Amino acid sequence: MSFAVETTKLTKRYGSTPAVDQLSITVREGEVYGFLGPNGAGKTTTLRMLLGLIRPTSGSLTLFGERPRGLARVGALIEGPTFYPYLSGRTNLRVLADHAGVSRRRVDEVLELVDLTDRAAEVFRTYSLGMKQRLGLAAVLLKDPDLLILDEPTNGLDPAGMADMRQTIRRLAEDGRTVLLSSHLLAEVEQICDRVGVLHKGKLLIETTVAELTSGGGSLRVTATPADTAYTVLTAVVGADHVHADNEVFELDVPATEAARINAELVAAGVSVSELRWLQPALEDMFLQLTGVES
Repeated sequence: MSFAVETTKLTKRYGSTPAVDQLSITVREGEVYGFLGPNGAGKTTTLRMLLGLIRPTSGSLTLFGERPRGLARVGALIEGPTFYPYLSGRTNLRVLADHAGVSRRRVDEVLELVDLTDRAAEVFRTYSLGMKQRLGLAAVLLKDPDLLILDEPTNGLDPAGMADMRQTIRRLAEDGRTVLLSSHLLAEVEQICDRVGVLHKGKLLIETTVAELTSGGGSLRVTATPADTAYTVLTAVVGADHVHADNEVFELDVPATEAARINAELVAAGVSVSELRWLQPALEDMFLQLTGVES
């Protein structure tokens, strides 16, 4: 398996305080990897080490199996994008393309990739925050990188802007790029990432797929009438300690594989079942269990 990013015991200390502590992660080529943690967890510090902006105290890292030449295949957006306010979006990108030695033909290509073609002639200072973020992403794409490193890409956006940015990131990944993004937004990571690394106080708590992270919990929701008969059947089948009742709605602390048996027992007892649904635990719940703090 090929890794776009690999770190081994990567550490950054400021005095005696570890900002990143013995961090070992792998980002596979072609995936969207979510670097999840509360503010101050060490996410941005890690990204800056990957990009060579700060030196690690100890440990090692590689990009596409090498260092530093792997940096040539990376595009990054750390913190907010900065452009000339009185130039248009297209002109700003042309300035960057000239500076980077990239053909100006690439400007229109990246504007289309981030859905800014129709607004490219407008000056940057009139852009909404979401448009500014997308122009920043277009600038990152000018050199056609294989790996995108994005630090809190939806930070400060309204719900519509967040949805647009998530859609753009997924589309870029579908085109074969690898994306490493940091976020403190649990729903964002859950919706767009293939795998996630949970960071807390500089330490990696877990690295896994989102599906695997949320597979260890959950409950079975049953809505059934009459409620008293349903309660009697459910407590007999799974035990009273595993049944939480709210009128005709019951939540059962049982594996999803028990659903068919429970439904059959209820129907056999003359109970009408209008809902039988597995409630997947949210990533937020998993995060709270792992860290003991809110995001």
